[in-house]
Amino acid sequence: MFKLFRLKENGTNVKTELIAGLTTFLTMVYIVVVNPVILKDAGVPFDQVFMATIIAAVIGTLWMALFANYPIAIAPGMGLNAYFAYSVVGSHGNIDYVTAFSAVFVAGIVFIILSITPFRSKLIEAIPVNLKLGITAGIGLFIAFIGLRQTGVITASKENLVQLGDLHNPLTILALVGLAITLILMARNIHGALFIGMIITAIIALFTGQLSFDKGFVGMPHFPEFIIHNPITAFSDVIHHSLYAVVFSFLLVTIFDTTGTMVGVAEQAGLMKGKTMPRAREALLSDSIATTIGAIFGTSPTSAFVESTSGVAAGGRTGLTTVTVAVLFIISSFFGPLVSAVSGLSAITAPALIIVGSMMIGSVSHINWSELDEAFPAFIIILSMPLTSSIATGIAFGFISYPILKVVRGKWREVHPLVYLFAVLFFLQLAFIPH
Repeated sequence: MFKLFRLKENGTNVKTELIAGLTTFLTMVYIVVVNPVILKDAGVPFDQVFMATIIAAVIGTLWMALFANYPIAIAPGMGLNAYFAYSVVGSHGNIDYVTAFSAVFVAGIVFIILSITPFRSKLIEAIPVNLKLGITAGIGLFIAFIGLRQTGVITASKENLVQLGDLHNPLTILALVGLAITLILMARNIHGALFIGMIITAIIALFTGQLSFDKGFVGMPHFPEFIIHNPITAFSDVIHHSLYAVVFSFLLVTIFDTTGTMVGVAEQAGLMKGKTMPRAREALLSDSIATTIGAIFGTSPTSAFVESTSGVAAGGRTGLTTVTVAVLFIISSFFGPLVSAVSGLSAITAPALIIVGSMMIGSVSHINWSELDEAFPAFIIILSMPLTSSIATGIAFGFISYPILKVVRGKWREVHPLVYLFAVLFFLQLAFIPH
């Protein structure tokens, strides 16, 4: 069995791979808790999201392991789950979560097609680097803002939109303590700091009477219902509700996020061949297939997890690392009652949103701030995502402003034709389709 992973060829062994898999799992298992919390705000039942998250993670990660042989784990991504809950469902009065999952399903199908054709690489090359960096930073601010709002650190204000919340509120105090504990663990470079921080915060909440485990800790997992029954209906839902910008946003962010993370992890593991990534098609298919199947069962788009770098740092070099991650996700499905209790208290999970957001905002350091035609489109993306609570709107503003500034400055040849096309489509969507 282990011959499949070519352990000797990659300079590793079974023990190292198993430890690396455990390390990766501990750094990313927080998604099993956080994802149901976020999608619950879109009306998706906890049990549905909990099992859908695990199914998507297991399928994507196993595909990565068996067909691409990379130590890169797949699971529903942060940011896109918030976009799903607060922008697609939250800001569209006539869009329920079932219809929104149709958009995720369609995006997954398109992603599969792009992953097996050369158009994927052309699309990645066409999008300006500064727009990609702005999108990542904007999503980071968006989810950090959600985390601060969930903890009560930030509350609504009639005069200034937002204001400082009640820092004497027990829930807010617990969240701030949890945030401090998690930051200390991360500063000490402890693997699984986000997950361990949640555990410590949950223990504190248990002793302060804010958390109880009435349903116990362990329970038999149940197979979730199908959200998407008919692919044709999913496509018709997207057309009927004009969710083209939503599909494009899911697709765009997933492609950039997944590709960037995969290349980064592969480089760290020493698996790149020059500037090319061997078996890239198989690796990208793991994410697109997981996104499609995840939508069927009820979770937002998946992504390659940058937390996989922790497993690589522990020595992981092959798919045996990710097989280990997948097996541990399966085991986690038996702890539904425990996760349900913990996820019901936002003070336990919100610190993870804030910290992940802080890590994503780091991309601003690579933006070319010295040129207005490069800097402003990235800036307007970063600013508008949290203020409009919409990733799609932020992307639209960036894609519209970028070619306009380039044309005015006489640099229209620097803009790829696809960017002009996207700018026109986004303009039409903002101007003529109700929001």
